[in-house]
Amino acid sequence: MRALHYVAVIGCLALIGCETTPTNDVILRGGMIYDGSGSPPYVGDVVIRGDRIVAVGTGGAAGGSQAKLEIDASGLAIAPGFINMLSWAPDSLIQDGNSQADIRQGVTLEVFGEGMSYGPLNCAMKKEMAARQGDIKYDIKWTTLGQFLEYLERKGVSPNIASLVGATTVRIHELGFADRPPTPQELRRMQELVAEAMEEGALGVGSSLIYAPAFYAGTDELIALCKVAAAYDGLYTSHMRSEGNRLIEGVEEILTVARASGVRTEIYHLKAAGQSNWPKMDQVIAMVEAARAEGILITADMYNYIAGATGLSASMPPWVQEGGHDEWVKRLKDPAIRARVIKEMTTPTDEWENLFLAAGSADNLLLVGFKSEKLKPLTGKTLAEVAAMRGKSPEETAIDLVIEDDSRVGTVYFLMSEDNVRKQIALPWVSFCSDAGSPATEGVFLKSNPHPRAYGNFARLLGKYVRDEKIITLQEAVRRLTSLSAENLRIRDRGSLKPGYFADVVIFDPATIQDHATFENPHQYATGMVHVFVNGEQVLRDGEHTGARPGRVVRGPGWKGK
Repeated sequence: MRALHYVAVIGCLALIGCETTPTNDVILRGGMIYDGSGSPPYVGDVVIRGDRIVAVGTGGAAGGSQAKLEIDASGLAIAPGFINMLSWAPDSLIQDGNSQADIRQGVTLEVFGEGMSYGPLNCAMKKEMAARQGDIKYDIKWTTLGQFLEYLERKGVSPNIASLVGATTVRIHELGFADRPPTPQELRRMQELVAEAMEEGALGVGSSLIYAPAFYAGTDELIALCKVAAAYDGLYTSHMRSEGNRLIEGVEEILTVARASGVRTEIYHLKAAGQSNWPKMDQVIAMVEAARAEGILITADMYNYIAGATGLSASMPPWVQEGGHDEWVKRLKDPAIRARVIKEMTTPTDEWENLFLAAGSADNLLLVGFKSEKLKPLTGKTLAEVAAMRGKSPEETAIDLVIEDDSRVGTVYFLMSEDNVRKQIALPWVSFCSDAGSPATEGVFLKSNPHPRAYGNFARLLGKYVRDEKIITLQEAVRRLTSLSAENLRIRDRGSLKPGYFADVVIFDPATIQDHATFENPHQYATGMVHVFVNGEQVLRDGEHTGARPGRVVRGPGWKGK
């Protein structure tokens, strides 16, 4: 079969016609080709002309052709560019379009939209968005989601960019931060906003149901939005209503939405949070695989760490956050409400996702992001350490910090099991995400500490879990980082090394690729990624960024543009 495959590939090369004149832009010679299909790799060449791959094959397939740039890839892996299925890179890309942290890991497509998207916005939302900005400041020069993506492309970014439309965003657009169901008229308008976003190129609808005001949305509301997305062959992605005490019920809800709306679904950053919930992962896997056997198109993605990152907001009940950030802070200053919040923070419940209790101890909450210069020296300390410094309980300290910083306070929560991380990586329907921005080891980015996944998630997969622990093969890891994600997102002409596909191509050393970021010292680039091309243009050369910003908007199947 392999011989036939090679003959077919070389035959295609002959049809494409690799001339002997130097009309090609790039030839990658003699690398180990992992084409994204999951098939065994083979030594071969990749030829790029303009923004497309024009030939891929074996046995010196580039033949006598020449190119402006020729790279000897001997001993290195050549693969399609990696897709970050859940990225929070918009702010970091506005600040620095080079996307250093992710480009140095081979990420050529950033996918936004976990519940909140950067459009559609109204005037009140723009005002709130401006008020909540942290160290990175910018003018909001767009209104719709499509306009935001085009703004980034015009500004100049190294990776390609795409987004889902946020279920929370369209809810806030019509209901603000109210804890109530939408009226029929409001729901129709929300559906219209989803349709408009889909026609602008959104990949689908994303939800994040543990956070206010997303928490206030009922299942019927989600189904109504997903019916619209399904009509455009869009995807529904969800940070489920629970990843902890009601994890099973969270999976049941996403399956209910899928069945009722006909939408394709993806579980965002699959996990079982809280030690008492770790054994539930086996049941979750069984539920998903049974649904897949039933014909439901459901997949998942994950990051490769035992800690998540969000805010201290995830330690407090959703009711106290109704009305938005300012109302939340105002309530926390009321002694009676404060006492009630402290009681609920320390009381086990299935009514909301209490990450304070799920972490097991205030020692497992690492404070990583403050707005206030006065509080920035606390960056990198645990909530327990800050509470001891102040002579207060962790609960009181958490409330005080939210008030003093006038923010949700960026927090890393240690919640997951390493055994479950390995178990999830082994699943053929799981792709990968950073759930983080793409910062740089300089400037404004050093004012806070990201989760190390921002610098290391993809290199960690290829180094620790593929090469060192052999959880999955390298060809399988590449498939899950590329063609699986592209297929799930219904992205055309990306995610594989094939003639005619866009030339998003990475070249790395499987023997040395490695993450270096830690929770204590996260601002460290991964190493082992040698060259990266985006749309045929080199953005990483010999491990260093070229400064090129050829990234483009990648649009979903409902796009009505040219």
